[in-house]
Amino acid sequence: MWAGYGQLYRAKWMEVPGASFIIKAIEAPPSGEGHSHSRKLRSYEVERRWYRSFAPRCDDGCRVPKFIAEGTQGARKLLALEDLDASGFGRRGRCSEPNTTKACLDWLAHFHATFATERPKGLWPVGTYWHLATRPEEHKTMRDKSLRDAAQALDARLSATSFPTFVHGDAKPDNFCLNHRGDAVATVDFQYIGGGCGMKDVVYFFDCVLEGGKLETQAPKLLDHYFSSLRKAIAVKHPEVDGEALEHEWRALYPLAWADFYRFLAGWAPGVRAGGYVQEMIGVAVRAL
Repeated sequence: MWAGYGQLYRAKWMEVPGASFIIKAIEAPPSGEGHSHSRKLRSYEVERRWYRSFAPRCDDGCRVPKFIAEGTQGARKLLALEDLDASGFGRRGRCSEPNTTKACLDWLAHFHATFATERPKGLWPVGTYWHLATRPEEHKTMRDKSLRDAAQALDARLSATSFPTFVHGDAKPDNFCLNHRGDAVATVDFQYIGGGCGMKDVVYFFDCVLEGGKLETQAPKLLDHYFSSLRKAIAVKHPEVDGEALEHEWRALYPLAWADFYRFLAGWAPGVRAGGYVQEMIGVAVRAL
């Protein structure tokens, strides 16, 4: 697992021929220390809480692995989960294909709708692995003064959304498990799930799958697709929520989510350069503060 914090195993059921499940064995490396180490340890506790208490509410629209059991083995903490490969979601890393990109956005829309207006009790108060409070070192090292100075205001505006939900927090292609047709997905790795605006997941996903000029040409239509899916899911799962008002507010926060993500990148990878579309979004965000 990431940074040597454990291993993943595929295990066989002795009692059921051909059946399997996944064991996530979490164990901190001996060298672990400091803010980053504490954040990682907390992230696995959050994930265990997610699977115990919230994951059962996810339906086929936002499919996740079924929780089986948890336990300990010496210093290791164990989490047993459904094997999504065995359940028909065995493809990885192909989210840039058009039908699969939309399937991933549909998953995000149904996920955000499922937990609309809910508070993340026991999870991260603010979701995503890059949010400002959990990245003080990167903020200090930023060379981009305008983004560095805007960081607090960006974080505050995104956190003050009138329509909070849960954000996955790491919605990259490797965490989407696809069926053989690529038109349905299930999602894993909930270490950074917490409260926030759904635009955080969307812009991170776009940054991962829309390379180069694809952002300018495809992001607006894909954003429309996401909101269409979100409105439909909200109407079913939370009819008391004003879907039109939610979309209006989140669309206004979309540029701020881009600026917030690149605020993190500017400190974490100082050499990174935003393309024209992202620069435009950052400009819109800074002017809106």
